[in-house]
Amino acid sequence: MAQVHTKPQIVDPVWDRIREEARVAVQAEPMTGGMVHAGILHHARFEDALGYRIAMKLGSSEMSEQTLRELIDKLYVRHPEIANAARADLVAILDRDPACHRLMQPLLFFKGFQAVQAHRVANALWTAGRLDLAYFFQMRTSEIFGVDIHPGATIGKGIMIDHAHSVVIGETARVGDNVSMLHSVTLGGTGKDTEIRHPKIEDGVLIGAGAKVLGNITVGHCSRIAAGSVVLEDIPPMKTVAGVPAKIVGEAGCAQPAITMDHLLGDLGPA
Repeated sequence: MAQVHTKPQIVDPVWDRIREEARVAVQAEPMTGGMVHAGILHHARFEDALGYRIAMKLGSSEMSEQTLRELIDKLYVRHPEIANAARADLVAILDRDPACHRLMQPLLFFKGFQAVQAHRVANALWTAGRLDLAYFFQMRTSEIFGVDIHPGATIGKGIMIDHAHSVVIGETARVGDNVSMLHSVTLGGTGKDTEIRHPKIEDGVLIGAGAKVLGNITVGHCSRIAAGSVVLEDIPPMKTVAGVPAKIVGEAGCAQPAITMDHLLGDLGPA
């Protein structure tokens, strides 16, 4: 008897949950049916839905949605880590943002999530030497989402940029995994150095609204930067800094500040 070979079933719990949430959402609010079907239910895979959403948001008379969709789809095939990072971002947002109740919300509605995913495409283009296309993605992301991330910047997975308005991340910035930041954060330079001129943010860091981290400095893992601070020097791991210029004011307050999202300084103990 001939052996029958079947294709292995692809397990994608994030996508399965998003599709189930979408079905429930259409039943609860039929007015959103067209958008939810086009953005989620018409697609067989998470990668297809993600590529469609980015192309829909960034398409313009200069470069059509269809052209962008084809470009993004090809990049996802060559770089599966991009969509895997997006899955991690979705889970992170659901876990950390009390305003997020479903995985489908960031995919459809949250500009912080969408801007980061557009940047991941731009970064892949930049790394491949397709600089003008990468700049196009940066330009459109800035115009549509109010988030300006240079395509050369490196961003890890499990990222949440809450509200996301007026976030600026420079070319040589490095952002680790499981980092959370709020609106009006700048990871910028302090001059015209041609080498590394932007900060390195290690894993698990929490950056408060309006904070500015400037120059070739390192923010140690699981540290916390208070809202409105201006950071100009290295920060050791697991510390809280505040002020202009920022100074160490205590310990981080918990093992994973980026996950707890606790911005209150409180009694931090000795620095």
